[in-house]
Amino acid sequence: MLKLYAVPQFPESVIFQQDGSPPHYGNIVREFLYTTFPQRWIGSGAVMAWPPRSPDIAPLDFYLWDYVKQHVYSERINDINHLNQRITDVIRSVTPDVLIRVWEELDYR
Repeated sequence: MLKLYAVPQFPESVIFQQDGSPPHYGNIVREFLYTTFPQRWIGSGAVMAWPPRSPDIAPLDFYLWDYVKQHVYSERINDINHLNQRITDVIRSVTPDVLIRVWEELDYR
């Protein structure tokens, strides 16, 4: 999904944050990230290192991801195409007010 769906929609200068989950640390994953996001990804073994076993201190985890999940799954998902469309619609519906709330939630935590 990352390779075929998400990455083609990212702006050229995006910095990708990879968590420290062991399956995400495999050679094939790191090779993909080095190729796709040269000098622009955060994770174990990356140029921008993410400390192993550290808590996820990302605003995405605190508020935005919950916001997206809540709205994506507010209706029954019929198939993968429907899921992709729901994710796209919800991400496009994120307003500046929602992004401000993301940072407020980070400050709160």
